Amino acid sequence: MKHRNSIFLKTAAAVAAMALVSVSSVEIYNVIDNSRNIATEWSPSDSTSASENTTETASESSAASAVSAVSLSTSTASADGTLTIPEIVEKAMPSAVGISSTFTYTAQNSGMDYWGFGGMNGNTQSNTQEVTATGSGIVMTSDGYIITNAHVIYDTESEYNMGKATSVTVVMGENYDEEYEAEIVGYDIQTDLAVLKIDAEGLTPAEFGDSDALQVGDVVVAIGNPLGFELYGTATCGIVSAVNREVQLEDRTMTLIQTDAAINSGNSGGMLLNAYGQVIGINSMKMGSSSSSASVEGLGFAIPISDAKDIINSLITNGYVTGRPQLGITGTTVTESDAERYNIPQGVYVYSVTEDSAAEQAGLRQGDIITAIDGVEITTMDELSEQKNEHQAGDTVALRVYRSGETFDIQMTLQEVTQED
Repeated sequence: MKHRNSIFLKTAAAVAAMALVSVSSVEIYNVIDNSRNIATEWSPSDSTSASENTTETASESSAASAVSAVSLSTSTASADGTLTIPEIVEKAMPSAVGISSTFTYTAQNSGMDYWGFGGMNGNTQSNTQEVTATGSGIVMTSDGYIITNAHVIYDTESEYNMGKATSVTVVMGENYDEEYEAEIVGYDIQTDLAVLKIDAEGLTPAEFGDSDALQVGDVVVAIGNPLGFELYGTATCGIVSAVNREVQLEDRTMTLIQTDAAINSGNSGGMLLNAYGQVIGINSMKMGSSSSSASVEGLGFAIPISDAKDIINSLITNGYVTGRPQLGITGTTVTESDAERYNIPQGVYVYSVTEDSAAEQAGLRQGDIITAIDGVEITTMDELSEQKNEHQAGDTVALRVYRSGETFDIQMTLQEVTQED
């Protein structure tokens, strides 16, 4: 396979002694995503749409209409069909792939004041670099649909917040010597799921199981590419430590499978398998230690495939998850110290308003500060997102807005997310 020269970046350190870190974290030597391949079987049937949360459609694909009949279905294994661990690995390994994502990062140095409220003069200088991250994925169909984590191909977690990858490559084969350029069909940051498409035929699709049938103590096997492709196709095993484990990640709560099977950087998007060699989870994150005084082992988490199924089908059919609301702004939190320094209220400072968005139609402007939604005070971007996500696309909300020393309310009808807000 091709080997690229790239610049590797280090993720920001966690603030707590133990912190949840995405398994696709950018490392000092390798930008790596934890992935596990899913034993799945895509069956031709009517796709099911899912709703809630923010998503980003990938490219305007010519495959959009062609895949409308593709959907992910799960199957229930018979009680007498259990496999040995070597048999599980042998069955699932052909469906495990590697993902290599290239991001473009532009650093800018400006003499302008952070809020744009006048002040310093100076020239803006930019420095553009390419950053490569690697992760894992699962073959979903014989004709090239691949499942992985959204954070493998869309960076919101590093200190650089690089956004969507400029190019994505899928590698496979016993010696990871087969390489395919991939199209991003769709991704959903809220559920950390993404679907890719490569131009290939005759692939071995994974078989999907029923994650709702899991019990604590069940044997599971994880397959992925820890620390990059040098350890391509690594298998680890363990048990289900907990089901329906609620885990807080950034501004959202995810309900996940907890396992003590080893999950490391580079395993993101890879498969977690049951005793029948079926994919029952998509490995997504681990509990990590940010302090030498704390040691954390055996705390990995995977997205249940039964929860992921409808999201994946919606990404394939629509390129995004239908029904989720958006405001149509980019913004940032006005902290207490910012508020005191600039004599403005705490809330969400509007950096930009998307053309033809709900925000523009409601009269929101760049420089406005949103201080409440439907009478609920908000002081952070996370709080604004949380209140917004209590609604559906088409709902009307009241925003309290501060502008040039005046505070007033505006009515806004939320639009459906079709691209990342």
